[in-house]
Amino acid sequence: MDDPSALEERLAAGEVRLHELEELTSAAAAVELRRETIATETGVALDAVAPMGFDAAAATANIENLIGAVGMPLGVAGPLPVHGEAIDDEVYLPLATTEGALVASVNRGASVVRAAGGVTATITRRGMTRAPVFRHADARSAAETAAWVHREEPQLAAVAGETTSHGELTGIDTYVVGDNLFVRCAFDTKDAMGMNMVTIATRAIAETIEAATDATLVALSGNLCTDKKPAAINAVEGRGRSVTADVLLPHALVEERLHTTPAAIAEVNTRKNLIGSAKAGALGFNAHVANVVAAMYIATGQDEAQVVEGANAITTASVREEGLYLSVSLASLEVGTVGGGTRLPAQQTALELLGVAGGGDPPGRHGDALAEVIAGAAVAGELSLLAALASRHLTTAHASLGR
Repeated sequence: MDDPSALEERLAAGEVRLHELEELTSAAAAVELRRETIATETGVALDAVAPMGFDAAAATANIENLIGAVGMPLGVAGPLPVHGEAIDDEVYLPLATTEGALVASVNRGASVVRAAGGVTATITRRGMTRAPVFRHADARSAAETAAWVHREEPQLAAVAGETTSHGELTGIDTYVVGDNLFVRCAFDTKDAMGMNMVTIATRAIAETIEAATDATLVALSGNLCTDKKPAAINAVEGRGRSVTADVLLPHALVEERLHTTPAAIAEVNTRKNLIGSAKAGALGFNAHVANVVAAMYIATGQDEAQVVEGANAITTASVREEGLYLSVSLASLEVGTVGGGTRLPAQQTALELLGVAGGGDPPGRHGDALAEVIAGAAVAGELSLLAALASRHLTTAHASLGR
């Protein structure tokens, strides 16, 4: 390996680029050299990003041109009893955020839900998707390829299976648009979020389609997947995990702890979350599910850009004889407990706090459990904000916390 002082001179002379440092010295030394170079060129001291909390070499799979880490406040709410199919336990919710009052709000909701016996969570669909787009001579040719794809789905599943020991093709949908054919492949990725796994498997499927039909692959992702963009198809067909969490809160509990009534909360939900969202043309019909999803994604090492799909949720509220029924249905929650950012120490600790770190037994159990917990946390968050609006205490709460 090159001497750091010599490398510093070569950097200054333009003989070495910042992204090449790991090839010439240790990961830790590369970070220091890169930080010194950036600080010298910009005049900005980078001492605040120096404490990383993880080994530089361990982060090479997560980032390039590493110069440090950005600290994010991490709080906990709860405990929240979650009665799911993969988890049935009381858990503390790790929430990484810079928004004051968020953790307090979720904590208040969790407290009321706990008093009602907890939240029930149910996974309704699994399937991480990738949708390549193919070019054809005309629409008839595209339709013929689509028919071939459906006839040969078992063969395509076998081809995909050769690329992974964990993923499993669970379904294929085809869409013809003029001379374009979109092939939306869905996979059960077990405990991994699975985007890389699915991309590799779909590549093998696309090559098989090209070899057997008149289709020409244009792009491995044709945006019908749909990843990291608002999309109605994810709201309808789901992506990752579709999960619903619900709770029934007695009248007296709502009135005593939330200082409002089930009827008032239900009306706010209808007029705000349903009618207001419809008028705005929104895809998510909820109060602030993105807040909870983002905070838990960052805390547990998920792909934070997928909050776009994760917040694609519908909140319902209705008055029953027993009290307030509240539910949150998240159509496209893309989470994993292995791979990606889940390997970083702080994120691994947050997963351990939930009891879902690493692979589950059977495979997929921990991924399901994490989705159920996030859905339960979303219920707590929605309940607290809707109650604050119904009781007209929203600004009071922020003012009292100094936010």
